[in-house]
Amino acid sequence: MKYRHRAAALAATAVVLAGAGPAAAASSSPAPSPTPSVAIPDGLYGTTDPTYDGVWRQSLALLAQESVGVTPADKAVAWLAGQQCANGAFAAFRADAGKPCDAKLMVDTNSTAAATQALAALGDHDAEVRKAVTWLKSVQNADGGWGYTPGGASDANSTSVVAGALAQGGETVPNLRKGGKSPYDALHALALPCDGKDAGAFAYQPGKKGELAANADATAAAVLGLLGEPLTGSRQDDSASPAACTAFDASKEPEKGAANGAGWLAEAMAKDGHLTSALPGAEDQPDYGNTADAIVALSSTGLNDQAEAPLRWLEGNFAQWAKDSGPAAYAQLVFVANAARGADARDFGGQDLVKLLNATGPAPKAVEKEGQSTAPAEKKDDDKGLSPAYTIGGGLLVGAAIGFVLMVRGRKRRQS
Repeated sequence: MKYRHRAAALAATAVVLAGAGPAAAASSSPAPSPTPSVAIPDGLYGTTDPTYDGVWRQSLALLAQESVGVTPADKAVAWLAGQQCANGAFAAFRADAGKPCDAKLMVDTNSTAAATQALAALGDHDAEVRKAVTWLKSVQNADGGWGYTPGGASDANSTSVVAGALAQGGETVPNLRKGGKSPYDALHALALPCDGKDAGAFAYQPGKKGELAANADATAAAVLGLLGEPLTGSRQDDSASPAACTAFDASKEPEKGAANGAGWLAEAMAKDGHLTSALPGAEDQPDYGNTADAIVALSSTGLNDQAEAPLRWLEGNFAQWAKDSGPAAYAQLVFVANAARGADARDFGGQDLVKLLNATGPAPKAVEKEGQSTAPAEKKDDDKGLSPAYTIGGGLLVGAAIGFVLMVRGRKRRQS
């Protein structure tokens, strides 16, 4: 997912911590990173600088592989698990995982939540998952939500990815209360009312005066968060059409809030068949990452008819964006293919997403295709383009003093 505003918050935090100058305006375009500032670890997916998105992109890649029957390389899984701090938290990237985490290391909820989801899905990492869950619960805000960094103001994206991680970790999300508030209460507070403009959408955070502005990125995240979904998404039975926006009780009927958000996303994509990135001073551009997330959100609420046109648009236009953006983008597309009706990860717009994803990292131990085990894919260095800034994630240009903050950010519904 393209977490513009959340990553902008990270940028501001990093500037304060580093004593650097003010952050630059966010950009929807990925930033060139031809020469990484750190050595690329052998087990890491992608060849671009992992400083701001290493754990995120590794987690998405492993989640996507697991979802399509690929057994990742041991060193890829070991790299991710080795990034965890003793207290259970993860930072965006630790160049020297052998060095203990200290107070100067900026750990964050999003990297921790994504890694938790990946390790829980892969199995055999119960200890790491328990430690991460314990840490995430310990930094829950009094309004029931989470910010990007511990103690930061709650936002829809962070709250949603953490909720998905905690659900994967065996927690009953509605019962996780701080100050009497649950994660669903925090998301409810960011829902635009049904009797106004952009009814059903979600804001990333309130404005300075408490106003709520619809945000597609935050809305797609909140849909999945309210459903207790992890990042992979899930294919649901058809719902004929979006339900009318209705007020909902966060503690009893979070799925109504999810339906409201999905309905708004369907309307937002109805005209062009995709979402559009609109930033001050820049020409409007198709928003590939958020369109992918929106399709997963629609499919996870059963709005398969409304997801059809965006799906076909993405199938016809994803290639260059994904090639430039790297493994997290390919992972997002795998999530789309798994969740959307009529999509196939091994034949998505005529390309094999599984093969493309596998080629960005260490050769997997095994690859299942149509029930058959095939030889591991050869690693190819075709992830040399632009940084993976488009994905959950998503992509952002931040202060010149701290470089480009890259975040990326779909979900398999827990069975009741």
